[in-house]
Amino acid sequence: MTLIKNISGFRGTIGGKNKDNLTPIDIVLSIAAFSRLLKENNSNYSSLSVITGRDGRKSGEAIHNIVNSVFSSMGIDVIDVGLSTTPSLCWGVLNNDSIGGLMITASHNPQEYNGLKFFNSEGEFLSKDDVSKLIKYSELSIHDFTENKSLGLITKYDKLIDDHTNAIIKLNILPLKEIQKLNLFVVADAINSAGSIGIPKLLDKLKIRYKIINSEIEGVFNHTPEPLAENLKDLSEIIIKDNADFGIAVDPDVDRLVFFDEKGQILGEEYTQVFCSDFVLSKIRGNTVSTLSSSNALKDLTESYGLKYYSTPVGEMNVVKKMKEVNSIVGGEGGGGIIYPELHYGRDALVGIALFLGLIVEKGTNKVSDLKNDYSKYFMTKLKVSLKDDKVIDNVFKKIISKYSNLSPNTEDGIRIDFSNGWIIMRKSNTEPIVRIFSESDTQQQAESLAKKIYNEIKSLSN
Repeated sequence: MTLIKNISGFRGTIGGKNKDNLTPIDIVLSIAAFSRLLKENNSNYSSLSVITGRDGRKSGEAIHNIVNSVFSSMGIDVIDVGLSTTPSLCWGVLNNDSIGGLMITASHNPQEYNGLKFFNSEGEFLSKDDVSKLIKYSELSIHDFTENKSLGLITKYDKLIDDHTNAIIKLNILPLKEIQKLNLFVVADAINSAGSIGIPKLLDKLKIRYKIINSEIEGVFNHTPEPLAENLKDLSEIIIKDNADFGIAVDPDVDRLVFFDEKGQILGEEYTQVFCSDFVLSKIRGNTVSTLSSSNALKDLTESYGLKYYSTPVGEMNVVKKMKEVNSIVGGEGGGGIIYPELHYGRDALVGIALFLGLIVEKGTNKVSDLKNDYSKYFMTKLKVSLKDDKVIDNVFKKIISKYSNLSPNTEDGIRIDFSNGWIIMRKSNTEPIVRIFSESDTQQQAESLAKKIYNEIKSLSN
């Protein structure tokens, strides 16, 4: 496979002879490039330090050692927080004098992948301009490594997740005492990674009883890590068997979050931001932001409060940028990512759990299955079409824009078309000649019909 380099970081598979996989050489060049970028952007700092962490993948520790060594060789001090969640690392960068952060994770990708997520001095994803520079620098073979006397110091710190969860429970918006009196029992799937550390620490502080499954951190994921219903059948069964009040699932670096009700039914990754946003909006009036491929449920919720909703192209960096522009008080992505800027500008499953518990207090019910009845009910379908090459895709997109010009297609991120009975978005893959199709409607049949209609049109127009 080809090493992926985009606004979400660099990632690839580990091992093999393909030079484009994520190799030790890639890591050295990528961290040297990131160091150069950080120095350029923080020339006013008298001392330079970064925070580094990793998720539970088998390759993580070896990569972490290389990462720390390269930062040191570039004259940058390292605070190594070891096994961590991405949101904990981002919160840590924001709340100390670090000039950046580096998380070793491939997020929801399978265990044979690993990757590098790069964060600026605010603990946020890099801007598009900085990503372009980083990619350019990473393709250079010569870097300005420091002399022996100026090597960066490497220190270890193992309390970052404690610090992060302490900050969560101190949030003014949380009805902490009421949450601690709920007497709930929760089952959480930690997918053999950092959630095994972060979720218990948070739930202990909130006095929520729990059972963690897939808690062993041994470098192996017990199922496909993306938090989708088809990958979480064991969680569903255990919720029912143990008579739990609800369930939680996260991805390996704990920036995506989904909930299950007491019947073992997934509430849908698209609804994570809806639940959490509803609690926030019930306490504070303000705008919301999510992506063009996220459910209309958040838009409906926001407008029900008489407030404004905004959409952006896919990507956390795009969401955060818009949130700052419109002074949004909560936002996220439909894939289970919730952003609460009062804590930090980044997707954070741990703060999402706390906000969800706040919603349960606010609604006055322990029956989680009833919650979804308060929101617009939508259904999604996802398809993909393989075409010959990018030129064919670009030509097809031009024809579709022309065909549906009367519906004013949105072209900020691929093509989104809003029909009377739902919407559809088609986006080009960054790594292969594939078009991904997302559709949403108020019935599953209509969502599937819309997706299939566009699928067939793309195939027809490509001939």
